[in-house]
Parts: sequence; C-alpha cells; structure tokens
Amino acid sequence: MTNSSHEASTPSSHHAKPVTQADTAAAAKLLGQAIEQVQRVIVGQEHMVEQLMVSLLAKGHCLLEGVPGVAKTLAVRSFATVVGGKFARIQFTPDLVPSDIVGTRIYSAKQEKFDIALGPVFVNFVLADEINRAPAKVQSAMLELMAEQQVSIGGETYPVPQPFIVIATQNPIESEGVYPLPEAQRDRFLLKVDVSYPRGNEEFEILRRMSVKPPTAEPVLNPEVVRELQDLASNVFVHNLVAEYIVRLVLASRTPEEFGMPDLSSVIQIGCSPRATLGLVAASRALALIHGRDYVLPTDVQAVAKDVMAHRIVLGFDAVADNITTAQVVERIVAMVPPPTPVWNNQQRQAAQTQHRYQPQG
Repeated sequence: MTNSSHEASTPSSHHAKPVTQADTAAAAKLLGQAIEQVQRVIVGQEHMVEQLMVSLLAKGHCLLEGVPGVAKTLAVRSFATVVGGKFARIQFTPDLVPSDIVGTRIYSAKQEKFDIALGPVFVNFVLADEINRAPAKVQSAMLELMAEQQVSIGGETYPVPQPFIVIATQNPIESEGVYPLPEAQRDRFLLKVDVSYPRGNEEFEILRRMSVKPPTAEPVLNPEVVRELQDLASNVFVHNLVAEYIVRLVLASRTPEEFGMPDLSSVIQIGCSPRATLGLVAASRALALIHGRDYVLPTDVQAVAKDVMAHRIVLGFDAVADNITTAQVVERIVAMVPPPTPVWNNQQRQAAQTQHRYQPQG
C-alpha cells in the first residue's frame, strides 16, 4: 500500500525500501536508550527531550524558549553527547558579526593568497544560545545556514557536515538588547518548544541530583546511525486520510471561518505556510518511529501540532492586546478539526461489537 500523494513531498520515498516492523522496533529501542541517557542528566522536561529527537530525525531545527535556568543549554549539550558527532556552542551577542560564526578569509603573506578559516558552525550540532540577541546581518547568515545547510565566504559556498541541526534558545522575558526573530527565520525552525519550570517533585530531584557530582550522559548513537534513522523516519507510512487531516489543520489556520471558527478570523493575521504542512508530516513520522510504529496516527499529528504550528502563526493587534497566545489558537484548531476515524471491515466490526457488547447480569 503506497501513498502516492505523499511521495511527491518526500524525495527519499521513491527509491527507498519499505520500513519493516523489525526495523522500526530496533530503531525505537535505540532511540529509547538515547532519550534515557539524556534523562539521566535532565530532570523532567520529557517533552523537550522528545522534541529534540523529533527535530533530529525529521532533519529540522529546533527553537527552545524559556526563562534562564531551566536547563535548556544543559539539555542540548547532553543531547549532543548522546547522539555523537561534533558540537559547538555560540553565545549570541549584539556585537556579533557574520564572520564570527561562518568563518572568514585570512590573507597569508607567505603564500600571497587568501586562506579560508571556517567558523564554529561546521559541526553536527550548533547551539545558538540566545539567538535573538544577534543583529540582522548575523540572522541573515543563520538563515542561509539553516535553509541551505551551507555558508558563503568570499564567493565560495561550503556545505556543513551531515547530519546538521541548529538548536537555538531564546529568553522570552528580556527586551533589553534583543532583536525579535523575523518571521522568515522563525519559519525555518521545524519546532518551537516552550520550556516551562519544573514541577515541585522535579525541583527536589534537581536539588538531590545536581548538588553532588552531577551525572553525565553516555554516547549511544553516531552520525552514521543518525543518518540511517533519518532515512527510516522519512519512509514511515502516511495514509492519505492522515495527509488530508494535516492539510485541513493548516488550512484552518488560514481560513478558520470555513472550519466553523469564525471568531478566529479577526484573531489570526497570518496563517501557517506550506512549510508547516511538510513540517507536520516530517515531525509526525519521527514521533511514530520513536514510539515504534511504521505508520503515522492522527494522535502523532496532534502531539506535534502546537510545536510545529504555533510559531508560524501571526496574531492580530487586538489578539495580542487581549493576551491570546498562538498556542491557544492551535489548541482550538486541533479541537475543532475532526481527525479521520478508522473504517473497519465487517469481521473487525463484529469483533469490536462482541468485545464491547453490554451483557446484563443474571
């Protein structure tokens, strides 16, 4: 059973072999071990750790937003250790220039020519700490890096190593010396994850675990294995009905009145782009693989919808004044757009009816 409408959006699906249940089970076990290693260091924040893995498998970038001190940087550093490959942390500041991150040309007097000194972004994992502190020129250099996975220095382009992922953090509470990310750049992030405060019992565990010698994570994967897992994720089966559901969710963000939500028409100024549609498919496939399935369920789509769609929606002025958030808008859309329901054949229907039939007590 193939999904012809979907193969057009994922070039790798034409020539790849179908995913088997054994492949999926082995991949899920490996990914479970990797997530477990990160959780040895990070207390709680299961959603953030899972979404980092989703970003990696879906070949997308991830934006983490949260107040200082909620272990965003520690999580990314631990994640990079577990996944293997090279890691670089870049602290973004207002005086940063593009050559500080992508590299520059240096004149060699001995050879009488310019040499290229590549910047710190030529690694598998780039942690862009407080990305919204950098000025526009640096953001444009980051845009090429994230979209094209290459940088341009002195008229030459240099591709970054694979796999490649940018994980950026930003602080939502500061306004001093901060440049809000432009919509075009926010759209380049597959996921934007809100990192909340830990719960009371987690706070106690942080105190217990981190006040002595903190635990460290062990490597589980390597770049070669990650590339295989990415290929596996891109071939997870998406049924036409699930694909249509994804499209309806995105369309509902553009024309909410057509989906029974006329009140959202004045709230949403700009809906999700087609990149959100592709992002929902890629993220749902990655989540299905993490959960050990070779097919996508509507619940996978619902689980990633907020993190994929919320940062791509622009609200109107009145909605912002009323403290409405894009996350609330996405939750409303997911609640209002009906997911596809399974259609059973007669044999399955009879079995289900027998199982759930009311049997009066004698």
